[in-house]
Amino acid sequence: MAVDKKKVNVAIVGLGRVGSTFLAKLAEREGQGVSIVAAVERDAKSAGVGVAKGKGVKVFSDTKDIVSMGDEVDIIFDLTGNPDARKNLRGELARSGNQHTVIAPEVVAFLIWDLMGGKEDFPGNHKKSGY
Repeated sequence: MAVDKKKVNVAIVGLGRVGSTFLAKLAEREGQGVSIVAAVERDAKSAGVGVAKGKGVKVFSDTKDIVSMGDEVDIIFDLTGNPDARKNLRGELARSGNQHTVIAPEVVAFLIWDLMGGKEDFPGNHKKSGY
């Protein structure tokens, strides 16, 4: 019996070194059950913004734009490394009434990176920092 794969819509918050590298790696899986639907980066000059736009990903400067997408986003990868940013994002999701979308921290991105067969170290080399 064939099982239909669910397409998982993801958004990435933070397109610095870690976020842009993760986005590029995840984009390699586009069409294999993963769709990158949006990203957030406050620094419009960040190289990651160009990477995202080059992959056809909508880029916003505020997390409220992703939150307003509601059920269109299944997972938000918070790759800012900023606990306050994650706390604010959680608050925005709660205020919006969105009980569908989950926030995945960097450690989950690290796990996915390894499962995707990332031969190079995850940017920031969290293996040494205890992740």
